[in-house]
Amino acid sequence: MSRHRYASMQAFYPFYLSQHRHPTCRRLHFIGTSIAAILIVVAVVTGHYGWLLVALLQGYAWAWTGHAFFEHNQPATFTHPLYSFLGDWRMWFETLTGRLRD
Repeated sequence: MSRHRYASMQAFYPFYLSQHRHPTCRRLHFIGTSIAAILIVVAVVTGHYGWLLVALLQGYAWAWTGHAFFEHNQPATFTHPLYSFLGDWRMWFETLTGRLRD
């Protein structure tokens, strides 16, 4: 766990990736973030914004399972919530586009 203060997301992201080295953890993050993205679209399309809370909860459930059982570390969310949230989406996008591989 890092208590370091990062000046930018660019400075934080290498640390974020270092906390997600296990391929299964990365896959679980990708699954959770993908489901969250779908639920965000559902919330916007239906106007039922309670789905946003469901998206947030289930997205983190998948990610934290990866940390607990595969990485054996504490999620960066606990010390860097905003950067961690942004890191999830960046890692998801880089995985989706093939820029980040296991």
